[in-house]
Parts: sequence; C-alpha cells; structure tokens
Amino acid sequence: MLYQREITGESIARMLETASYNLEDGDPGDFCVQLLQGVEEHENVIDGTLQEISEHWSVSRMPLVDRSILRMAAYEILYVDDIPHSVTINEAVELAKVFGGDDSSKFVNGVLGKLAEDCACGPEGEVDAERG
Repeated sequence: MLYQREITGESIARMLETASYNLEDGDPGDFCVQLLQGVEEHENVIDGTLQEISEHWSVSRMPLVDRSILRMAAYEILYVDDIPHSVTINEAVELAKVFGGDDSSKFVNGVLGKLAEDCACGPEGEVDAERG
C-alpha cells in the first residue's frame, strides 16, 4: 500500500476507506494499519533520517520499492519499541529480495543497519530531538 501511495498519491486513510488495495490478500491487520498510518504521519522525520544515513542517495531518487520498504522499517525502528531492530531489518531485507532489484537487499540492509546503530530514541519511541 505504501508503494501504491507513491504511484497514485492517494492517502492511506482513503485507500483503507475505499478498499482500493489488493483484496486478494484480505483486509490489512491492525499492525499493518499502524505501520501504514505511522509512516504517513511521520514521513518527514523518517525521510530526513533516511536522507542523513543513505550517503549519496536522496530519498526521492531511491527506487520506489526500496523507499517504501525503508520507510516502513525506519518507522518500526524509530517508533515501535517492542520489535527488535534485528527482526525489522531481517524482514525488510527479505522484502527487498522478493520485490526489489538486484542490489536492493544490500542497500536496505546497509541503510537500516546504520539507522539501528545510530538510533537515539527517547521515551515512548519518539525520535530524539537531536535526530529529528
């Protein structure tokens, strides 16, 4: 749905309201909705953080699939406290292997590894003022 949002410009709320997503997979679960809405709500901070970390790559120049995966995983790392960073990174790398290009999994792994290493989160998962 994040990829679809990139292509159509439609908001997550509108996609959920109209069910304009792939219905073959069923309705998105609660955690999926949390991720989608969280990415959309915190996109400026997430993109700024990804921009700092991904040397020589502006977020706008990243392939759409990679960007969508990175945003989702960065949201988890920065705002979801009960998922270990290693689990988030592993899941993102697997998504990149399936849906991304030849080098996507390496790129996603490198960017998220740096984010996890540099992550300085404050109380309740909010990004530390120095980062965001």
